[in-house]
Amino acid sequence: MWFEILPRIGVMAVCLVIPSIATAHIHRFTNGSTYNRFTYYPYQWSLIQRDRCISGVDCYYVSKGLENIN
Repeated sequence: MWFEILPRIGVMAVCLVIPSIATAHIHRFTNGSTYNRFTYYPYQWSLIQRDRCISGVDCYYVSKGLENIN
């Protein structure tokens, strides 16, 4: 019947979710945070520096939102 495929779909879903969860935990362990941003071009680095100044807490991954920027 059709419901016999449900366990196989569940196994496939778990196998697809495990790498993303593992990546987040590996980044948290090695970098100190889940957020990891690579800069390949100077423009990307300037965006990170801009985000760091805008956040007000010296973290580029913390956002204040457009309505809170002076």
